[in-house]
Amino acid sequence: MAAQQDSFVKNLDVTMDSQKSSGKIFRLEEVKEHNSPDDMWMAIHNKVYDITKFLNEHPGGEEVLLEHAGTEATYAFEDVGHSLDARDLLSQYYIGDLHEDDCTQKAAKMADSGESGVPAGVLAGVVVAVIAGIGFFVLNKQW
Repeated sequence: MAAQQDSFVKNLDVTMDSQKSSGKIFRLEEVKEHNSPDDMWMAIHNKVYDITKFLNEHPGGEEVLLEHAGTEATYAFEDVGHSLDARDLLSQYYIGDLHEDDCTQKAAKMADSGESGVPAGVLAGVVVAVIAGIGFFVLNKQW
């Protein structure tokens, strides 16, 4: 079962590279022009998305989208740890690819390194909680 799960995780398309290309290529400068609530684009994993219609539906609120409107937002997208459902939902807003000169290597590095998208602060908090729990049980152990 664990081997099956590891295989599943390795085959996840976290960079959305399997998304069929629209054939349209956009420069990052053009993406930057679409940064208002009435016309909002962003680039994630070197793909360009027109998220204007999604602004009011975003579960995390529109503020975070407004903050990253017109930008290359891969890090912000991954830092939150979006679910597979969120990635699938994003695909319907896909309009094209970033020009190769504007592409970032961050997407490839994240996929190759096996990063889970879980923020480092969360992992550090879990480690501290585990250590505190062990310490509690060791110190309260009756000899």
